[in-house]
Amino acid sequence: MLRVAVQSKGRLFEDTMALLAEAGIKVSSSKRTLLVQSSNFPIEVLYLRDDDIPQSVASGVADLGIVGQNEFEERAEDAEVVRPLGFSKCRLSLAVPKGCGYTGLKWFEGKKIATSYPAILRRFMEKNHIAADIHVITGSVEISPGIGLADAIFDIVSSGSTLVSNNLVEVEVVMQSEALLIANKDLDAEQRAILDEFLFRIEAVKSAEDKKYVLMNVPTERLKDIVAVLPGVKSPTVMPLATEGWSSVHTVIEEKRFWEIIRELKQLGAEGILVVPIEKMIP
Repeated sequence: MLRVAVQSKGRLFEDTMALLAEAGIKVSSSKRTLLVQSSNFPIEVLYLRDDDIPQSVASGVADLGIVGQNEFEERAEDAEVVRPLGFSKCRLSLAVPKGCGYTGLKWFEGKKIATSYPAILRRFMEKNHIAADIHVITGSVEISPGIGLADAIFDIVSSGSTLVSNNLVEVEVVMQSEALLIANKDLDAEQRAILDEFLFRIEAVKSAEDKKYVLMNVPTERLKDIVAVLPGVKSPTVMPLATEGWSSVHTVIEEKRFWEIIRELKQLGAEGILVVPIEKMIP
């Protein structure tokens, strides 16, 4: 049995529960229960505050954790990063009041900066040889300049709308962040085996993201030209059709290039193009 610590609420909670569901792991998301066991996989989920997850994993209270890279870097606990998960992306940035005359990093010399991430900010300032007054705040960091508590802030930014509503402008991105799967460094052989199966399922889900399965009918005489523009995982599947001179081609296309490639296929004579979403891809 593996115990996995996850955030008890917020976007990371929602993304984590979606990943577990897509991996076929059934877990109750009831917020009234601190510890819930899966009904069909040997894990139990421990719901915690995000800033408690790194320590819980490092100390062995939990075997695994799904936590934002920002919190993991801030806490600097001795746990193993198993893999990035590609969701709950954000960035940690410095922001200043609009119209303050910002001219570069040296502007922060001697300034008071409000943040919930003092360790990351302190390392960044030391690296850049800037002496700033770091003021630790838990809560609504973005209001600090407006009430005279700080000259600037260092905080999580996703869309930037919160900065705009508080008359702030993002001036320096210090680090990019996403969800990480972390593990205790002392897992035994049985726990490692469960982790391997868990990772196998995650890889199948992540491999299918942003990809489409495409089927099309193509003139056999144009087959070589059409195959040449297909960026499939491997060679596309080609099968002859009952109608002489035509073949069926099956392949996988990344969504970001989908429309560009479909246009080329149409120009080369492809017809009856069928696009199917992919739920899982087994590596």
